[in-house]
Amino acid sequence: MPSKPKTNRGPSAGPDNRRSLVAAAREVFAESGFLAPLSSVARRAGVGQGSLYRHFPDRISLAVAVFDDNILDLESLAAEPDSTLDDLFDRVAEQAIGSAALIDMITSNRHDPRAEHLGTRVVAVVDAMLARDRARGLVANRVTPEDVMLSVTMLAVVLARTDADDRAAVAVRARALFRSAFDR
Repeated sequence: MPSKPKTNRGPSAGPDNRRSLVAAAREVFAESGFLAPLSSVARRAGVGQGSLYRHFPDRISLAVAVFDDNILDLESLAAEPDSTLDDLFDRVAEQAIGSAALIDMITSNRHDPRAEHLGTRVVAVVDAMLARDRARGLVANRVTPEDVMLSVTMLAVVLARTDADDRAAVAVRARALFRSAFDR
């Protein structure tokens, strides 16, 4: 039985297609690595390659979009009044476990103008959460935003380079080290 062709929704499909492409990229890169064919991303998203390249002209642009999405999640976490740095480390670990293939790409292209804003946004999240944790007496005054950023980066990079089956256990150990280093 022939399948019914998709209706072309024109420009109104753009935002939905973009969200689908970002979600598909996260899955495809997690399963097959950063060098997975972009045609696999388009196919998983249910769009044509033309749509993929209209939104993301290259692989780095697509990876940056995935990280933008991750950072939006971190910003939402920071906006929750009861969230702590422990919550931030937990969320970063979850994201790193699912985005391991993209972490090496982003860290090796961190000076690319398309990726530079990512660090600025994470620093803003860290600053807000560290200030709140200090005010609550949860973190020693000696802990600086640079310490937290170093810890977040170390966590993400170590998880990206750890075998998939071992990532969860390594994340638990790393978070325990950070907690003991930051405690009062």
